[in-house]
Amino acid sequence: MLGKLTLDAVPFHEPIIMVTVAAIIIGGLALLALITYLKKWRWLWNDWLTSVDHKKIGIMYIIVALVMMVRGFADAIMMRSQQALASAGEAGFLPPHHYDQIFTAHGVIMIFFVAMPLIVGLMNLIVPLQIGARDVAYPFLNSLSFWLFAASVVLVNLSLGLGEFAQTGWLAYPPLSGLEYSPGVGVDYWIWSLQISGLGTLLTGVNFFATILKMRAPSMPLMKMPVFTWTALCSNILIIISFPILTVTIALLTLDRYIGTHFFTNDMGGNMMMYINLIWAWGHPEVYILVLPIFGVFSEVTATFSRKRLFGYTSLVWATVVITLLSFIVWLHHFFTMGSGANVNAFFGIATMVISIPTGVKIFNWLFTMYRGRIVYHSAMLWTTGFIVTFSIGGMTGVLLAVPGANFVLHNSLFLIAHFHNVIIGGVVFGCFAAITYWFPKVFGFRLNESWGIRAFWFWLVGFLMAFLPLYVLGFMGMTRRISQDINPEFHPWLLIAAGGAVLVAVGIACQVIQFIVSIRDRHQNRDLTGDPWNARTLEWSTSSPAPFYNFAVIPEINDRDAFWDMKQNGQAYKKPAKYEPIHMPKNTGAGVIIGAFSLVFGFAMIWHIWWMAVVGLVGMIVVWVVKSFDEDVDYYVQVDEIERIENQHYQQISTAGVNHGN
Repeated sequence: MLGKLTLDAVPFHEPIIMVTVAAIIIGGLALLALITYLKKWRWLWNDWLTSVDHKKIGIMYIIVALVMMVRGFADAIMMRSQQALASAGEAGFLPPHHYDQIFTAHGVIMIFFVAMPLIVGLMNLIVPLQIGARDVAYPFLNSLSFWLFAASVVLVNLSLGLGEFAQTGWLAYPPLSGLEYSPGVGVDYWIWSLQISGLGTLLTGVNFFATILKMRAPSMPLMKMPVFTWTALCSNILIIISFPILTVTIALLTLDRYIGTHFFTNDMGGNMMMYINLIWAWGHPEVYILVLPIFGVFSEVTATFSRKRLFGYTSLVWATVVITLLSFIVWLHHFFTMGSGANVNAFFGIATMVISIPTGVKIFNWLFTMYRGRIVYHSAMLWTTGFIVTFSIGGMTGVLLAVPGANFVLHNSLFLIAHFHNVIIGGVVFGCFAAITYWFPKVFGFRLNESWGIRAFWFWLVGFLMAFLPLYVLGFMGMTRRISQDINPEFHPWLLIAAGGAVLVAVGIACQVIQFIVSIRDRHQNRDLTGDPWNARTLEWSTSSPAPFYNFAVIPEINDRDAFWDMKQNGQAYKKPAKYEPIHMPKNTGAGVIIGAFSLVFGFAMIWHIWWMAVVGLVGMIVVWVVKSFDEDVDYYVQVDEIERIENQHYQQISTAGVNHGN
């Protein structure tokens, strides 16, 4: 009846896990009780959970990502603490099987459930506003994508207290991920959480590709799109091409585990190296899926806070396109040691060095934008300058690792870990923090507290450098990754410094939590009513802060790349139109929530081999999808009187703020 699920699946013998699970359950029940006490269930369901508004979906993506960042960072703290103790001659507090689950979960959570949703959330918030669209091309599909992602988040967290997570590393290489070496449910949790999440991401890629190409304001050609929108377009092209590779690769691994095929074993013609080729054919474009939109963020922030037009718009766009193309021919540098031969290694080494050129072009574009600019060191700009330093270090070490000879020495060492985190934290995470700070008033109507934002930046930057620069040294000293027991005592001082850096990052995260609390408390004093707090240049700032659910009462005319700046100079930034027309908008729907819930049931059932439940989940998803497809009442018109009421409030706010229209 319940397949492999028994009481033995609950790790009662693991005190760390049980205390964590208890805290999560108590916290969850307290949250539910608070919502019930405040009588907010109807509001939550009608205004948020069933919403197809791209802005609200983007906010939900970012909230879930930030919560998961705390979970993933807790794993990092435990890993660093264990290694520091193990190098001091102690046994530590984590047994090997638990440590292996932690480092696997850390990688999976930080990439799939922190970095990806932060990027998708930012695209949801900003791209339609930047191109003059009222929503994405497929609003229901957008809601469904989020709820598939949310279901996968629940699934990956269930592994904490029910069964186990994979002990294979975040990409689950065979043969370790095969049934022979991982007979438990850990790899199955990995498989189904990634499959469900990956399907949602693929739908997002299709949605935004169509949105950017087909829903731009009629007067906005491609070469007048903001750079963030350009980078989002290229990122979604990468999603559409690469995520099917991930889906098929995991499906083949599933067949190996569930029905005994031999795609990735050495028997009957299989080959585990085929898995590694396929997973990195997805995995390296994934790095650029994450970092390309962040390049767009830094382009917007640098121009705004340098109070200058962005230097080299055309070269930035073409550099983005070149990176998009080249990202598909560098995947093999992740496993130079497989024995491919000198010619293959040389090709991929050269390709890796070549892809660093358009990335360097971007760095110089931002530096020349700052040159002779009137730089305002707002916290968003601090995150940008911190990125330039940390990402440049990551880029240079990446070029070093692109040399096959050097890679043979440093492969699988902590040098590689330091390089990867330089790129992902110093690039993607810093960029997401810059974006959240920069666009926060556009989304919520008030600014984040600057003092706490600056404190968070400095703790993050110093802590990050302390945590990862020692790993370069340890890599040269020969310390491999993934070890947790009996570590060479010579590594101890460096591991202590790295652990201290992780503590400083924790303080930085605490500062950010305080920043949000203080900002919400003081929101009336920090309210931004003008929609133009820092001399911003792109179109999204031409709407009220926060933007109305329909974004634009009248689709704007785009005459310049810096659309909002151009509108201000021509006296049109806040010009009220002579009359309004009814606006066609999609209705909210709960179908995405229900399909997401059924996908959670299906994934959980497949993990535990509860076949009747799997059938219920699969049939439920299909039935809801079919019923939704026959629903004709999915749109409505916003009438002119409601538009006028909302727009009048907008202009009232602007005049109250003392803004001189057109200046």
